[in-house]
Amino acid sequence: MLSQQTPSRVTWTPWVLAIAGFWFSSNLVLDLLVMPVMYISGMGAETDFAAASYSLFWSFNRLELLCAAALLTGVLALRQRPSEFEISESGSRCRWALIFGLLLLSATLIDTYWLTPEMSAMAFSLEGSARSALAPVMAGMHSCYWLLEVGKLVSLGSMAWLCLKDLRSPRTAYASARLSG
Repeated sequence: MLSQQTPSRVTWTPWVLAIAGFWFSSNLVLDLLVMPVMYISGMGAETDFAAASYSLFWSFNRLELLCAAALLTGVLALRQRPSEFEISESGSRCRWALIFGLLLLSATLIDTYWLTPEMSAMAFSLEGSARSALAPVMAGMHSCYWLLEVGKLVSLGSMAWLCLKDLRSPRTAYASARLSG
């Protein structure tokens, strides 16, 4: 009885895929559209740049925390129902999904509670002083930020690939056809 899917049970694979897709696309918009436009427009030279950047990243980091929590919840839920999902039947795929979920949560926590506040505090202190003194430290923090961003994008893409593979499997298609028929 537990192995049969009922309409009241949540099918987590499409949700995990949707969250990963949303998060991936929103990261691309922020990294490849918003940040370059801010840089090209010369906003970094403005006195209120630090406050505007902090507000933007504070909001986006909280959205990322919600996505990371929902994604990890979905992966953990998939692990609890091994008879219905391919991702849980394959031990290595299941472990990779969990590792990607934990990496995403870790990267988001680092961004939210360490990197963004430190970079913002440094930018606030740069507003009234010579910018050249802290430029190497800020460059190192930007490198750390971009490394975390690439890690998040790779993890999100890998997570989406794992879930997409489950949605395409004949076993999942058979189970959904059996429910509708």
